[in-house]
Amino acid sequence: MIRRLLFGLAGLNGAAGVIFAAMGAHGPLAGTNLTTASTMQLIHASAALAILAALSGRGGTLAAALLLVGAGLFATALYVGTLTPVSLGPVAPVGGLLMIAGWLAIIPAALIRRKGKAAG
Repeated sequence: MIRRLLFGLAGLNGAAGVIFAAMGAHGPLAGTNLTTASTMQLIHASAALAILAALSGRGGTLAAALLLVGAGLFATALYVGTLTPVSLGPVAPVGGLLMIAGWLAIIPAALIRRKGKAAG
C-alpha cells in the first residue's frame, strides 16, 4: 500500500516538475526559481522510482519517501515564493534536509541483506 502511494507521489512530482519547468522556461517567469524547483522534483521523482524498483525492503521505501516528500516540500516553497508574495518560511530547507536524508538512506538500504538474498 505504501509503495503504491509512493509510486503515485512520484508521478505527481514528475508531472508537477514538467508543468513548472514549462512555466519557468517561457514568458515572464523564465529564469525564476520555478526552474530550480522543477529540476529538483524531476530528479527526485526519477530517483525514487529507481529506488522502489531496485530496493524492495523497508529501507528502499523509506529512502524513496524521504526523497519524494522532501522534493515536494522544497519545490512547493519555491513555487509559492515565486508565484505569490507568500513565504513558507523554513519549508524549503526542511525539504532539502529530507532529500539529503533520502540519499543517505539509500546506503544502508542497499547494504542490508534480505532473507535469501546476498547484498551484492
